[in-house]
Amino acid sequence: MGQLHLKRIYEPPASSDGYRVLVERLWPRGVSKEAAKLDDWLKEIAPSPELRRWYGHVPVRWPEFQRRYRAELGDKSKLVDSLIARLDAGDVTLLFAAKDEARNSAVLLKAFAEERMSSRSP
Repeated sequence: MGQLHLKRIYEPPASSDGYRVLVERLWPRGVSKEAAKLDDWLKEIAPSPELRRWYGHVPVRWPEFQRRYRAELGDKSKLVDSLIARLDAGDVTLLFAAKDEARNSAVLLKAFAEERMSSRSP
């Protein structure tokens, strides 16, 4: 089984990335589709437009953003499961555009998916 990785879309693609999935609702500024070298773009797994606008990458909102986005992810279990299933074929890299590499939706999505995988393990 592969591993989930995180990477800013502005970093160059690498063979070690495995399956490259953009997990942003909006296309990142300044990145061409050719340069992105995506295997998939899961817009629907990203935070809702309302939640994304509310959070606005304001650090003090991070705890509440986590709570709200986890609730949204609970309603997107089929998408999360499809992402997890992709790991059967190898590594998957979740690509994000945020400047804050510690507090963004991809970080939370990765943690959520890993928690879901570990809860299913025998």
